[in-house]
Amino acid sequence: MQKKPWYLYILECAGGRLYTGITVDVEARYKAHVNGRGAKFTRSYPPARVALVQVHADRSAASKAEHAIKKLTPDAKRQLIAEDRKQA
Repeated sequence: MQKKPWYLYILECAGGRLYTGITVDVEARYKAHVNGRGAKFTRSYPPARVALVQVHADRSAASKAEHAIKKLTPDAKRQLIAEDRKQA
């Protein structure tokens, strides 16, 4: 049986804030955030859209990527999002 991929995602939230997380189902997780069942942060700053999604082979790889992205400044995260959009 093939393992499901894990996804790293960045949400653009109220006030231009960014939220980074990981999941196996981005759409379901986004809906949870919108409905106030996601994270404490997104209850305070509701998400407006999914700004970035990256696919990873497993939870470990997604967690490592999440940790690295959370160390970035907001401007560096926005640059990462902009670069991803250019490639799409």
